[in-house]
This record gives sequence, structure tokens and C-alpha cells, in this order.
Amino acid sequence: MTRSHAPVLRFVAAAALCAAALPALAQANIEKLKQFKVATTDLNIPTVAQTGRNADAIKENLKRVKLPPGFKIDLFAIVPDARHMAVAPSTNMLFVGTRKTTVWAVTDRNSDGVADEVKSFAPSLKFSNPNGVCWTKDGFLIVVEHNRVLNFPAAEFFYEGPDVAVIPVVDQGKLIPPEEESFNHGARTCRVGDDGKLYITLGQPFNVPPKDKIAMYESLGIGGMVRMDPFDGSKREVVARGVRNSVGMDINPKDKTVWFTDNQTDGMGDDIPPGELNRITKAGGEHFGYPYIHGNNTQIAGTGAAPDLKGMQPPAQWTKPQIEFPAHQAQLGMTFYNGKMFPAKYQGGAFVAAHGSWNRVKPSGALINFVSMKGDGNADKSEVFAEGWLDENGIYRGRPVDVAVMKDGSLLVSDDFAGAIYRITYSAP
Repeated sequence: MTRSHAPVLRFVAAAALCAAALPALAQANIEKLKQFKVATTDLNIPTVAQTGRNADAIKENLKRVKLPPGFKIDLFAIVPDARHMAVAPSTNMLFVGTRKTTVWAVTDRNSDGVADEVKSFAPSLKFSNPNGVCWTKDGFLIVVEHNRVLNFPAAEFFYEGPDVAVIPVVDQGKLIPPEEESFNHGARTCRVGDDGKLYITLGQPFNVPPKDKIAMYESLGIGGMVRMDPFDGSKREVVARGVRNSVGMDINPKDKTVWFTDNQTDGMGDDIPPGELNRITKAGGEHFGYPYIHGNNTQIAGTGAAPDLKGMQPPAQWTKPQIEFPAHQAQLGMTFYNGKMFPAKYQGGAFVAAHGSWNRVKPSGALINFVSMKGDGNADKSEVFAEGWLDENGIYRGRPVDVAVMKDGSLLVSDDFAGAIYRITYSAP
């Protein structure tokens, strides 16, 4: 028995776990798919049109995007509500999460740098805010919803039909207490580390958490990050606390440290507090200062945004951010660039997507930053790499969510406003 198949057989043989919060049909489908049985009969999955007026308009908008010399941006795929991306290990395709009810399978069948087919993945299941998608090292696709985690063996090879094998990692209502669910900050992100553990960001549901919630949230990893076994959810532990709402993470392949973005507190004016890029370097649940403080020194507790926290102080030991970003740009997805297509300057650095502000008089963001790294593994500086989705009239023509590196070294950018994925390539000028 191979290591890759052992978890599947173990969980197929396990007793069925009940998720009472799921609709009966959806739960029945889960039970069937766990046993490799058919849950639906219609083998034809509708595809998303990749040409026409909408595609032409998006291509026209991309002419506004400014990039460094030698770089070019093109439309890769029309993907409604496209959020976080997971590039497949062995095929020229990727899976794309959304904040709605669909995970998309996006395929470039002829390897020409443009997607040929976009269709829903595992439509016999009912997803709920399946924003987070990532891979184990041996080819299992993880989908992290608002309050559930699923694992799909060999998804890139068995996505063609509506039924796919599934392993429930965390049942519905078990990732966070159901009473802590909210429409705010429920988009999860994930990565599987070299330690084999599944890392998941858990945004807390308030602008600033009330005083009576803080201790509970920190114990559960809400407003932070947890890790667990990616097949059964066991050995769960909190690895980061003191975070407001992280919707982006990656693992630096050079030193295996975990990095993540953090979104800013609203209602404090146009220019504070800053966004954050953070790095976990210590074992045992590092604290990043929130809700006591944001960035290097912006006080949150006791301000108009959190009057009930007056008098509260940061922990004795807390970790400052690697980078402070301009306020309210909403940094989301990030990725370390491990490709070879881009110039040496970018290799080993990190790209970060800024979704764009809503809580600002003058809109800001809707761009991609590049963060260079120092020799000691810390961040050096941040610079704007791509911008232009926010036009001169303050109107969003797109809102970048995530960035991902393809096998050829090109960079994908997802956009949930335009419903598209873009591909950035480089050719020496």
C-alpha cells in the first residue's frame, strides 16, 4: 500500500461521520462519495464561455494595467467570482475557490497559455464559501470552506465527472463553533507545509473582537492560524494568534517559514492602520499583537474602533510585521516566486495581491506588490509591480485576489470582481 493511498483506504473503511448541519441530500452525497459510489447521474457539466463580449471587455481593461518593462498581461480564463487558486502538480490546470458555492476546474488542454475549459468541480456536493484551495505534497486537493474541510484524492485526474472521491477532514460546523459563524471574514486560505501539516487561516468575524471573545478566539485560533493533519483533522494546534483577518498565506520554499497577510481595522480614517505581511518564525503559537495593536505601532484597543478594550495592553512578547502596506488596500493572496521566467530580481521574492479599499474616501489598491527578501530570510522592501485596475475616476475595473505561479514561471492573478484570471509573462525587452 502506498503512502498516497493509505489515507484514502483508511477513511473509506472508517465509520461514517454525521454532519447534521448539512442538507440531507448533500450529506447523502458525501457518504456515497466516501465509498467511491455514484452520487449523481448527469455526466455533462456545463462549461463557462471563454469568448464573446465579456471576454473582449476584460481584455480591453487589461490595456490599463501597468507593468515593469518586458512584462505582459493577458486574459487566461473567464472564471466567475474567482478567488484563491491551486495550480495542479502534474497537469496544466488549476482549481479556483470562490466565496459562493462553486470550486472551478480550469484547464489549458493544449498548453498555449490560455484556458480552454472552465467548469465546476464536484457539483454533486454543496460547497459553502469554498475560498481556500491547496495541495498536499502527493496530489490530494484540499478545499477549505467557511466551516468545513474536505480532501479530494487525485482531483486533477478525476475532475471530469460530477462524482469524485472525498475525505471529510473537518465536518461541517467543526472548524469553528457554529455560533461564531458570520458573513464577515469567513474566507479561509490554506497551505500544506513540508511537515505534512495543513495550515488554515481563520479570520475573526468582527471589525474588532469584543473583550469577552478574545480569550476564546485565541484558544481556538480564530483571528490567527491553525494546523492539523490534512486527512483526519487530528493534532490540531494554534500556530498564530493576534491576527485580524488573514486571507492569504504561503510557505517560503527556501527556509520553510509560513508567511501571511492581514487586513486592516475599518473606521479609523483613510490612512491608518497599515496592512501587514507577517512571518511565523517561532514554534508554539506566535502572537502578532491584534487587537491591541496593528502594524508596528498603531493602537487599536481603546480607540473609537474598540472602546471596550481601553486599558488593554499587547502581550509581553508579540511579533511585528515584516512589511507595512498602505492603509485599507486589503492585501489578500500571496505567493513566493519559485519560477525561472522572471528576471533574477524577482526569484525568491513574494508577490502580494491588494484587493482594493472600500473603507476609504479616495479608493486605493487593486494592484500587485512585489516584496524582496534579505539574505537572513526577512522581508526587504515592497514595491508596486502591477497596477491599473483602479481607474482615474476611482472606479474599479478589477480587484485582484490571489497570485499563483504556473509551471512555466508565468504568474496568474485572480479577480473576483471581473470574474477572470490573468496571466503575466516576461520576455526580455
